[in-house]
Amino acid sequence: MAVVELTQENFEQIVTGNDMVIVDFWAPWCAPCKAFAPTFEAAAEKYPDIVFGKVNTDVEQELGASFQIRSIPTLTIFRQQIGIFSQAGSLPASALEEVIQQALALDMDKVREEIASQQGENTSH
Repeated sequence: MAVVELTQENFEQIVTGNDMVIVDFWAPWCAPCKAFAPTFEAAAEKYPDIVFGKVNTDVEQELGASFQIRSIPTLTIFRQQIGIFSQAGSLPASALEEVIQQALALDMDKVREEIASQQGENTSH
């Protein structure tokens, strides 16, 4: 599947409408972002069932700010509308592959239980 350009208008719809979305926050002037792009695109070809999206932080400044993007590239993974991974910096292909495999292997019921228990702890104080 081709990489999707994510904007303020389509971001929520894409994240809520797909099981797994991997987002690359980038900018055209960023050399590490340009170096990471072919790795990201190759992963998109390898995993057609996963949505790979790019957010140009120069154009979509509000989106970058809402995710508190401080440096680029930043890779964020959503699984069933839950942010499960976020890391700044360019990843080599092998590391990206490992992160994708770990994200696919997650038991999302357990993730939701952990989030619920953490929220319960936060509200009981």
